This record gives sequence, C-alpha cells and structure tokens, in this order.
Amino acid sequence: MKYLLITGIAFLSESIDSSLGMGYGTLLTPILILMGYEPLEIVPLILFSEFITGLLAATMHHKKGNVNFQKDSIEFKTAAILTACSILGTVAASYLAITLNKEIVKLYIAILLIVIGFTSFIGFKKKHNFSWNKVLGLGLLASFNKGISGGAYGPLVTGGQILSGIRSKSAVGITSLSEGFTCLVGVISYICLNGFNFNYHLGLALLIGALLSIPVSVNLVALIRENILKIILSIAIISLGFFNIFSIVEPLTILTKYPFIIPFFLLITSLILIKLYREAKSAIDKGNIYGDIRKIE
Repeated sequence: MKYLLITGIAFLSESIDSSLGMGYGTLLTPILILMGYEPLEIVPLILFSEFITGLLAATMHHKKGNVNFQKDSIEFKTAAILTACSILGTVAASYLAITLNKEIVKLYIAILLIVIGFTSFIGFKKKHNFSWNKVLGLGLLASFNKGISGGAYGPLVTGGQILSGIRSKSAVGITSLSEGFTCLVGVISYICLNGFNFNYHLGLALLIGALLSIPVSVNLVALIRENILKIILSIAIISLGFFNIFSIVEPLTILTKYPFIIPFFLLITSLILIKLYREAKSAIDKGNIYGDIRKIE
C-alpha cells in the first residue's frame, strides 16, 4: 500500500515536471523525507528516475512537435550546451557546497527564481532575441546552482530559456533532455561513492509512477497555447521562489519583520490576475481552440 501511494505521488510530481519542466525533485524529496526515508536513500533514486523519464519525455515532446531535436536544430544544440555545462558547473560548485551556509544558498536561489519568473511574466508577449551567449551563461548558472543546492535546475533553465528567446514549449522539452543527462552524471557519482546500495522497491515505485505520467504531460503541453503556457511557467517559477524563501523563514516571521512585503505581494498578485484575465479573454476564441484540438488530433 505504501509503494502504491509513492507511485501515485511520483505520477503527480512527474506530470507537473514534464508539463512545466520543473517540480519533480522539488516536490518529491520533502514528501519522501516526511514519510521516513533518508536523503541519501532518496536522491540517487530520484536522479535515476529523472534520467529515464527525462529522455523519454524529451523523445515524446519531439515526436509531438513541441520541440525539434534534429541534429542541426537550435533546440538540439541548446540541449547539448546545457548538458555540457551541467558537468562543468557541478564540479565548480562542489567546493562552495561544503563552505557556504545552506540558508544563504537557498535565499539566493529563491530571489533568482522570483526575478526570472517575474521578468518572464511581465514580458510574456515580448519576443526575446535568441543568443548563444545567453544560453551558455544560463547553462553554467543553472548547473552551478544545482551543484551547490541540489535543486532549482528545472525552473531556472526553463525560465532562462524563455528569456533567451526560446519558445516555452521548446524550453520544456529541452529542459527534460538536458536534466535527464545531468541526472545521469549524478547517478554515476553516487554509484562511484556508494556502490549499488539502492532501495529497489522504492526506485521501482518512483519509476513506474513517473513513466505513466509522461504521455499525459506531453499531450497537455501540445494542447496549451504558447502565451498561456508562458504565463503558467512564469507563475510556477515565482511560486517555487517563494516556496524556497518560506522553507527558510516562516511567512508570519517575514511579515512581522518586513510589513512592506504585504503591499508588494498584493501588487504582484493583482498584476498576475489582470494579465491572466486579459489573456484568457483574448484566448477564449472557439475557432482557435477547436483549430488547435484538430491539429493535435
């Protein structure tokens, strides 16, 4: 019964991750720790399941037309750069991971996510010029963050790609592929350090749940319009940023010390609701919706 529950949680977590390019490890790790599992028991299994599902999700995104992974395409080259950077950034961050205060690292990443998410949200209709320099800088920064914190790779890479001029649907597929190979590096590292001492029942439950979710997620991305997806991605990134802040300091403590945050938070919420209303109003065009559905079918 316990493993059936874990399979269901993995299904929901991977559904979010394959749809938005983020959230699998962020959601799953704290839940499994609350269920009594040790971090060293959880992390390698999550990395392994992310490696398998990342490659499969990327393949299905490619077949569905959400992203183009042909050898000469920008998307394939972007994924290759992000994957190469993941190795360099992780190695460079290993020293700082030991010396830096974990709460400072969490706060830094939380602020970075909020800035990227908010910037992406405000300019969701703006077309950003593509730049290889932006992609290279993004890859190094995202992998560096994963090396010192163990997370924030997906939301940072997905949001950063949008700001680098890549379509949001392509960004989700690229993130799946690059994070899959990044997780492979992590799995190999764990095997070298600790051998094959895995909880195979837990690993199987995670893998089954994650695999079952991929067809649902890929079709969902294909169905959602580009601007709507960009808004959803932006809000998800901002939310993860605030989640990281609240994992360090309780919300009531922050509001007591810094009461000016309340009007700031209300302003951001109002802007988000106004933008969502305007976009939804223009998007609810039955001809366009039915046309999109017919294309998918």
